[in-house]
Amino acid sequence: MDSSDLPRAAAPTRRRVTAAMVAEHAGVSTATVSLVANGKTQGRVSAVNAAKVVAAISELGYIIDSIGSSLSRGVSSTIIMVAPDISNPFFAKVIAGVRSALGSDYQLLLSVTDAGQLPSAADTRRLLGLRPAGLLVDAPDPLFLEELSATGPLVLLDAPGFGPDIPAVNLDVVQGARDLAAHMAANGHTTVAYLDGITETTTFKLRRTAFLEAAAELGMHIPENAVIATTIDVGLAADAFAEAWPAWKAAGITAIACATDTHAYGVLQEARAKGISIPGELAVTGFDDLPYSANSNPGLTSVNLPAELLGRRAAEQLLRLINGEPLETIQLTLDSSLKVRGSTVQA
Repeated sequence: MDSSDLPRAAAPTRRRVTAAMVAEHAGVSTATVSLVANGKTQGRVSAVNAAKVVAAISELGYIIDSIGSSLSRGVSSTIIMVAPDISNPFFAKVIAGVRSALGSDYQLLLSVTDAGQLPSAADTRRLLGLRPAGLLVDAPDPLFLEELSATGPLVLLDAPGFGPDIPAVNLDVVQGARDLAAHMAANGHTTVAYLDGITETTTFKLRRTAFLEAAAELGMHIPENAVIATTIDVGLAADAFAEAWPAWKAAGITAIACATDTHAYGVLQEARAKGISIPGELAVTGFDDLPYSANSNPGLTSVNLPAELLGRRAAEQLLRLINGEPLETIQLTLDSSLKVRGSTVQA
């Protein structure tokens, strides 16, 4: 008889533990279980009964239905954060900042897009069915907010150019881009290139526009084929640079500004493979100042954007709105700073 013909035992199922079961096990009322589970025992539940409930919860494996109880009040304890292109390592620090501000009172739910794609208002609207306490949206475009038509507490991150009445925490990317151009000009570069991200968010548009305008003002030339774009991916950036470099070299390009550090890592990787001297033959700059940039070989000159602070300030603003508190400043702008390293200056 083949083993496949043998009768199979049904997979064991585990019965859901309810508050009533915990109450019976502890010898208390379900109201007492609710008070203990939600940390509201002060002046209401004796220490003895609270200990009984805690022991019963542990023994039975009771899971508190925090979503159900919060939805019964009309709102959940969930914060939804919508972010484009989570492939960008920059977002890890932003998310860490958000979580540090939210603490344990709220759960953070991420809604992210595929690489190079903008957030979808339709997808986000479906998440609003969870009745979140608030919404954080990173680097949206104006159309997204128009289509979303969300009500309730909302704070934008890295979203310059929106109306002054929309709560936002922004980064001074324009000054950062202008600082990059000035640094290149001061080091004698006259013909430069730009490697952009394909996600057409406002922050990327501002970085590109500010750099190209400042470069032109400073007398630097940007050839017609010297502005290219890829998703935020080291390998794709390396491939794009490899394809463009022969024409760029012939055009006399000696410096390239990248929209993100990740793009710059791809350029550095391909430059090493091709034996291109950095910064002797080509100077390379990034944007974001990721942790690895200080230790890459050579170290990457980059615009430092305070990612963790961005997330923390945005979450703090959102919590004020959730609590019905007025915002002292509706839109905050965090300073950028240029970190000069070996990818543009000889050690």
